[in-house]
Amino acid sequence: MARAAAVTPSTPSPQQSPNAADNRSGAVLSRLQLMVTRKLDGLLQGDYAGLLPGPGSEAGESREYRPGDDVRRMDWPVTARTTTAHVRRTVADRELETWLAVDLSASLDFGTGRWLKRDVVVAAAAAITHLTVRGGNRIGAVVGSGGERPAARRGWRATPEPPGPGRLVRLPARSGRKEAQGMLRAIAGTSIQPGRGDLGALIDMLNRPPRRRGVAVVVSDFLAPPAQWARPLRKLRVRHDVLAIEVVDPRELELPDVGVLPVVDPETGELHEVQTADPSLRHRYAAAAAAQRAEISAAMRAAGAAHLRLRTDRDWLLDMVRFVAAQRHARTRGTTR
Repeated sequence: MARAAAVTPSTPSPQQSPNAADNRSGAVLSRLQLMVTRKLDGLLQGDYAGLLPGPGSEAGESREYRPGDDVRRMDWPVTARTTTAHVRRTVADRELETWLAVDLSASLDFGTGRWLKRDVVVAAAAAITHLTVRGGNRIGAVVGSGGERPAARRGWRATPEPPGPGRLVRLPARSGRKEAQGMLRAIAGTSIQPGRGDLGALIDMLNRPPRRRGVAVVVSDFLAPPAQWARPLRKLRVRHDVLAIEVVDPRELELPDVGVLPVVDPETGELHEVQTADPSLRHRYAAAAAAQRAEISAAMRAAGAAHLRLRTDRDWLLDMVRFVAAQRHARTRGTTR
């Protein structure tokens, strides 16, 4: 199957100098930033509203309770004095800290639509970074890929984790557009290694050490069994607003009728030949894929995470715009709070 033009740079070939790869990476990220700026700038109201618009953490004035308000914000002293239920408003902090968990395991190095799944992962990270790094807000990332050894990043100080399942790199949270661009270059320049990554361990890196309340964004295809990552995701939601961005390719949902199709598992290297001309096989594949995606969605709902699905054969930026608008409408219910 033909591969579409990539949004992000591939690993430099032996004939390609590191400087040339860095220049191409910078050009691609600049183009991504321009796309995001044109479509997303002005979408969010205020400089301190994030991708998940919601209440802050500083106490403000009280107002009467409305159906749907969070009962954890009940103002009991005012309620007792007035005999009418009141909730305490909150004021958003002047500085937001956002952390990204970016999954670049071997299963992301695949795509049959307009982009590779890896391209969409990096593009989503760039969009979230652009929305966050304003007004002195801080953003950091943890990046996971296949392989067995801890990784180090040239040009960006990274803290490698002890050896374990997959390669895990922590990029410290910093403020400023220049620092954010450096973080994105580090993410885009991460090479995908063969072997299985541990999505649960990657998410758990956002839980340690404990951080101030903020926003945590997990970007992955979530093809690992939910039993591996559901508990760390629930633990993360206890302290932070969590957004799970699921990247999907259409061939992961259904098979085309193209005869004998050789399929390689990118994480294990196993080769299988599939007879796609068999309609019953295609039906069973689609049913199994639908059940898998339903299980993933159920695990995210149980964890209390917002769920955004991006596809390689669609306009990912338009889907993100629609998601932000829907989140605001659901949060405010058409009223000003």
